[in-house]
Amino acid sequence: MSTQMQPALIGRGTWIAVALIGLAAMLIVLANLATAPGSPLHVPNHIVALMGKFLCYAMLAVSLNLVWGYCGILSLGHGAFFALGGYAMGMYLMRQIGTRGVYGHPVLPDFMVFLDYQQLPWFWTGFDQFWFAALMVMAVPGLLAFIFGWFAFRSRVSGVYLSIITQAMTYALLLAFFRNDMGFGGNNGLTDFKDILGFDIQARETRAALFGLSALFLCLFLMLVAAISASRFGKVLVAIRDAESRTRFLGFRPENIKLFVWTLSAMMAGIAGALYVPQVGIINPGEFAPANSIEIVIWTAVGGRGTIVGPAIGAFLVNGGKSWFTGLLPEYWLFVLGALFVLTTLFLPKGMVGTLSQWARQRRQSRPSQGAAAPQPQAAE
Repeated sequence: MSTQMQPALIGRGTWIAVALIGLAAMLIVLANLATAPGSPLHVPNHIVALMGKFLCYAMLAVSLNLVWGYCGILSLGHGAFFALGGYAMGMYLMRQIGTRGVYGHPVLPDFMVFLDYQQLPWFWTGFDQFWFAALMVMAVPGLLAFIFGWFAFRSRVSGVYLSIITQAMTYALLLAFFRNDMGFGGNNGLTDFKDILGFDIQARETRAALFGLSALFLCLFLMLVAAISASRFGKVLVAIRDAESRTRFLGFRPENIKLFVWTLSAMMAGIAGALYVPQVGIINPGEFAPANSIEIVIWTAVGGRGTIVGPAIGAFLVNGGKSWFTGLLPEYWLFVLGALFVLTTLFLPKGMVGTLSQWARQRRQSRPSQGAAAPQPQAAE
């Protein structure tokens, strides 16, 4: 009796991408730590920090791709989950400053002393412990996503209406975190971090470690999305994306499935935000800006939504272009970004990776047909 081979949950292409990311990360770390600053092979500290920031953006794009590319949920508020994870890590980093702050208060951060706080707010309790902060990095975005998704999906809100509501959510958080009485630093946010887990946050070794950790989590996110997309659960996600009413008719509960993947995606975005904050050195309400969430959609669309590595590639390419272009003509960057999105939508609807994959698949399918259609030599009569 023959047994049918089951396809691997993580395909060869994903393993190749993970290996390349790991190899590139190791080379960058070695070039930063093991070479002298004057060496042509040396990678400066600011490049390591910039690449680490791009890795966090790539993780954020991968998290959005999980709900948009595979489940059809276009979120225009994913930056909110990213910012909440960043604030959770920022609160831990602020508690580590202690008496080294400007005002030298052993418990209250500087901005609380300046605003005449008499005691630490209750929601700051526990953030002096790393394990608690790490838990909150996932729990806070996950809880918000669960509550939001519970009401939205059970009310069968979808399409452009859901997208607008997600954007309203992040804008409401933007306005709330701007207030000084919220206890999160107001307009200035959280900054002036000193160390993390006892290590100097400005040290070259610490920055290299954060960069390597970001690369590791990006690889884990890619493997997670690959495993989900290749599983039976992933097939149901695609079915919900393409025909939700038919999927419900077959006996599935789309609202429960969407709620699960929505919450998981928010937790992934929170982890990306937590790794982002110690590398850039600040977190403020500007991270909640709706324009940031729209940029995430552009990264994912340019790279290729519904593909494994496409969103990560899109995040690197768009943000790399942003860093280069804003140094030359900063006032025109938003026009370039808008044009990029329009051109991608018109001419590359599947994104860069999706279009290349489709072209390669068509090439493979055309070769056997061409061989079968080739004229056969006739025998001489």
